[in-house]
Amino acid sequence: MSTAISRKKVHMESSGTALVVDHDETRVTALATLVKELGFEPVVHTTAVGAREFLHQRPDLDVIVCELDMEGLTWDTARRSLPELDVQIPIILISDEARADAMMTALRWGASDFFVRPLDDIEALERSLGRCRRQRQVRRELEQSRHSLEAANTELRGTIKVLEQDQQAGRQVQMRMLPSTPMVLGDYVFSHTVIPSLYLSGDFTDYFTVGDRHVTFFMADVSGHGSSSAFATVLLKNLFARKRSDLLRKNDETIYSPVAMLKRANLELMDLEVGKFATMVVGVIDTEANTLRYSVAGHLPQPVLVCREGARYLRGEGSAVGIMEDAHYEEHLIDLPDSFMLALFSDGILEILPPKNLIEKEKYFIGVFEETADSPEELVTRLGLDRVETAPDDIAALFISKRD
Repeated sequence: MSTAISRKKVHMESSGTALVVDHDETRVTALATLVKELGFEPVVHTTAVGAREFLHQRPDLDVIVCELDMEGLTWDTARRSLPELDVQIPIILISDEARADAMMTALRWGASDFFVRPLDDIEALERSLGRCRRQRQVRRELEQSRHSLEAANTELRGTIKVLEQDQQAGRQVQMRMLPSTPMVLGDYVFSHTVIPSLYLSGDFTDYFTVGDRHVTFFMADVSGHGSSSAFATVLLKNLFARKRSDLLRKNDETIYSPVAMLKRANLELMDLEVGKFATMVVGVIDTEANTLRYSVAGHLPQPVLVCREGARYLRGEGSAVGIMEDAHYEEHLIDLPDSFMLALFSDGILEILPPKNLIEKEKYFIGVFEETADSPEELVTRLGLDRVETAPDDIAALFISKRD
């Protein structure tokens, strides 16, 4: 061995650390010397117990060079012990005998390489040690990547938790922005249901008295879902509240005009510059004259009026608000029946109706009203809203009823 060693270039600096294990002190000393000359810093142990205790300390080793027929060590035991230690260090086995069964057993148990004494082919051993060092380095890098990913995942979970808390808080705020339900004004009853697809909803509805005899209401379905759409509903809520206040403070009667309100909503959404638009229905009920003044801004399904004569859509045209500056809206004025129910839904309702296309959905939708229109609660049940656990889209419903 010493002759072979003398032919090798002695490395000046260690390129790795090797645990050298053999119960024969003469052989382990010679092997440690050879390992050192091949560029590795040897750590020598002459007992299996000592080597195992050393591994328990989780040393930063590149390779283990070990005698195959080590006293006090059976490789069947080692095969079970090394995973318990979570040791993933490549192992090179050395033996005095070139027994095929021993070599196959060693390789099957996870040894990276196998050499037979005398170690004449030193370059082969050097290449093997180099492969083990590179393999170990790759495992170190993978381990670092795993730790980095775990740290990133931990940070991400924390961020998601904070976002969920923010969303839950936002949802509570949005729910509190909705009007009380039901709101009873003489013979008129106003009620609503909002089912968000996420924590926050892009659908919103509101109704409030204006003066002694009018009630203004609106249904808005903002494009998209989540926080940005919910913020747009806050803007609309604020707009209607401001115009209601302007009536009292400035005698500004914009709040009585559905078309004027849609134009204001159109301009304010465009000024927001967040790429959001909304379909809307705005209406004003005169409770003394029992009339409805309303405008539709691209909203589907259109409002449904149900009375003794049956159910029908209230027609109206106009583009959604927030798309074009010079949008045009129609205003309609109708006399309401003595007893009626007016229902407004956001388009999320169409997503849960059984028919596949829009025309069939609208037929199915109006059919439900013709079959079941005694109360909003029955309609909610008939349409399955009380059974929706995860809505594919936000769903909002506004009901206005009058009984003579």
